[in-house]
Amino acid sequence: MTEQPILSVTELSLTLKSCVEQVFNHVKVRGEVSDVKRATSGHIYFSLKDKDSVLSAICWKGSSRQCAQHIQEGLEIICTGKLSTYPGRSNYQMIVEAAEPAGVGALLKLLNERKEKLEKEGLFDPAHKKPIPFLPNVIGVITSPTGAVIRDIIHRVSDRFPRHIIVWPVAVQGEECAEQVAAAIRGFNDLPENGKIPKPDVLIVARGGGSLEDLWGFNEECVVRAVYDSKIPVISAVGHETDTTLIDFVSDLRAPTPTGAAEKAVPVCLEIYNILNTKENNLKNALNQTLIESRLKIQKLTGRFPNLSEIIQGFIQKTDDKTERLALAIKNYLSRLNDKTKTTARLLQSYSYQAILKRGFALITGGQKVITSPQEAQNQAVLQIHFSDGNVDVMPLKNNKKNHKQSSQNQPDLWDAVSTK
Repeated sequence: MTEQPILSVTELSLTLKSCVEQVFNHVKVRGEVSDVKRATSGHIYFSLKDKDSVLSAICWKGSSRQCAQHIQEGLEIICTGKLSTYPGRSNYQMIVEAAEPAGVGALLKLLNERKEKLEKEGLFDPAHKKPIPFLPNVIGVITSPTGAVIRDIIHRVSDRFPRHIIVWPVAVQGEECAEQVAAAIRGFNDLPENGKIPKPDVLIVARGGGSLEDLWGFNEECVVRAVYDSKIPVISAVGHETDTTLIDFVSDLRAPTPTGAAEKAVPVCLEIYNILNTKENNLKNALNQTLIESRLKIQKLTGRFPNLSEIIQGFIQKTDDKTERLALAIKNYLSRLNDKTKTTARLLQSYSYQAILKRGFALITGGQKVITSPQEAQNQAVLQIHFSDGNVDVMPLKNNKKNHKQSSQNQPDLWDAVSTK
């Protein structure tokens, strides 16, 4: 009996590793993804399980970019690769080179779970949706730079109302799709105002129709959150009208097709022109009608009042009559006043001292003073006697004191009279 060779632990582990890799160098395994860990190295560590067993799996960095979107917690997938062992832990594992959902049902399950999660966070709340500008100056389009989608959008915008369109090229399916679309949305938002590249007023995220797997990039959380955080309104136009992705729920407006997105982004110039013409005509008609109605109202109101010209002429006639009567009254008043003045003048003349002198009376003055008593006359050196036809100056005679004394006792003093007429 041949003696069994003694192997070291490492030798046995390497032998097992070689044997497993030779026998299971290409396998396909179906299972539910769990315990997903994404290392900083870029590798993805996870487990595949069914109701009875668990298989460790690893997706190296080089393959992870193609597999990452399907290696999702709870998703049932089909992995293609090979089996190997990990001597450091004495376990076996599957090296995954490719992964795909195990049927549409698995993807739908994951989609519904993700939708429910994001909806609970409020990302689909209509209160967060922004209005689409009526007529944007710049439209940003996030799509593939080649293909019918971008041509349809440009053509439709040009037909309706030509606008400046900026295209941010991205992959619209595959592993790089989600990150590129999210980066494009953030990139447009980060453009400076009045910069070299004009900042769009609205964004269109678009691609043509496809299977659920083809459109899966637009169901990724990074895309949904980028749309939610966008300050620029976003129109989603992914797939055909019957296709629905999570970007449709978070976008500010969903279009059934890329062409439909262009139609929602800009109005029809001719329609605006026709609307403006119609409104202009309506405004003119309304203004004319208002003027006609106002004119009729004025005419009705005017008919209720007397003729203004007749009223004025009546006042003028009354004024003329009053003026004539006033002039006549003034004339009569002045005639009466003249007669009264003459009468008063004659009366004053009859009362004057000249008239009294003509009646035989005389006026005696002395020193420009009217003499009314003998005492006043005795005090004057010269007296003047005024008659109606002249004046006489008188002076006292020079008598001896005796005679003067006797004279003063028995009679008034004598005066020499001198005519001064």
